[in-house]
Amino acid sequence: MHNLKLIRKDPDFFIKKLKHRSINTDLKKILSLDKKNRELIQSKEKLEHDKKVISKKQEKSQFSRSKEITKEINDLEKSQLKINSEIELLLSSLPNLALDDVPIGKDETSNKVIKEFGKIPKFDFTPISHYEIGKKLNLMDFDIATKTSGSRFVFLKDKLALLERAISNFMLDCHTKEFGYKEISPPLIVKDTTMFGTGQLPKFEKDQFEIKLDDEKTRKFLIPTAEVILTNMVRESFLKKEELPLRLVASTACFRKEAGSYGKDTKGMIRQHQFYKVELVSIVEPKKCLEELERMSNCAQEILNKLKLPFRMVLLSSGDMGFSAEKTYDLEVWIPSENKYREISSCSSCGQFQSRRMKAKYKNEKKETDFVGTLNGSGLAVGRTLIAIMENYQNKDGTISVPESLKPYMNGVELIS
Repeated sequence: MHNLKLIRKDPDFFIKKLKHRSINTDLKKILSLDKKNRELIQSKEKLEHDKKVISKKQEKSQFSRSKEITKEINDLEKSQLKINSEIELLLSSLPNLALDDVPIGKDETSNKVIKEFGKIPKFDFTPISHYEIGKKLNLMDFDIATKTSGSRFVFLKDKLALLERAISNFMLDCHTKEFGYKEISPPLIVKDTTMFGTGQLPKFEKDQFEIKLDDEKTRKFLIPTAEVILTNMVRESFLKKEELPLRLVASTACFRKEAGSYGKDTKGMIRQHQFYKVELVSIVEPKKCLEELERMSNCAQEILNKLKLPFRMVLLSSGDMGFSAEKTYDLEVWIPSENKYREISSCSSCGQFQSRRMKAKYKNEKKETDFVGTLNGSGLAVGRTLIAIMENYQNKDGTISVPESLKPYMNGVELIS
């Protein structure tokens, strides 16, 4: 959510920055409603003053006027409530503004590759896809999943299921023991207000899985990422400066409709309705957001380095970033069968955009009340890490070698066959 005072102060700046996010708006409606709201406030304050004057005089002849003023104040408050709801709805649909060092562009074609890491493997055979490997080993089954659940689901069996679990446990151990994140086991179902807090609602409602419950008053959703529930742990709270930074990690199932991906990645595990992800969330002082973004990205990179998977770091353009982000680094892992890099982690600074929506505050060094800064990142997407390991560690005979760093988590299994 944006600060209305800043929009009022420099609307042209916001119009320019929103264009960088491919949003064309003149903000006239918001500013018009804001002006009307402030006029109502002035009218209400005048009436409240008049009522106080009448009350002090205690003249019976003025009692009827006092009642009229009370009614007028109530009417103004109702009008204000309606206008404020309209303003909030309009503001809530506007994305965060990109920072100045973010490349300006409409989509991924304007992204900037920062650096490539690791060596792309050279095979003495033609590498095959993860789903071909999984099918040949009889450890990955999309057909049963289609029968039981529909498209974009999968059954992992035996050693592949073990590998998936090993990846999650390995990542959690790294982030908690080495990088200082606190492990959380959160609920997977959240209220609509929680989804609003991190920016999934109202704009991206069509992408979410809503749960129908008997209690019709409260709308609830399956989490699309643990970012939602972890970030909202500080909603409507007042943190002490000494409590920051707060660094959280969770390994959870995630659920997405993939509404805009019809026809994309229909084969394999790249784009599923249900997948697992180890998510990192940081709550920091606003001025430390960019420093924390570098730290978070480094933590995610270290997982890939430990797994010895080739990857690259990409700075996303203004048009390719998520709704709540002000700056995003993607980590893209090498997928041999596709001969290209694929996103495996996305680390974003959201500044105070989410904390305004969540009303998450703290007292800064000047003892002033301010909103905290929030960040989130994949550390990493478990399914895509599984895919990357299967393909980069595949052997000519169809087996998969287990990466050295995962062997302690694999119950003695060193070769998946």
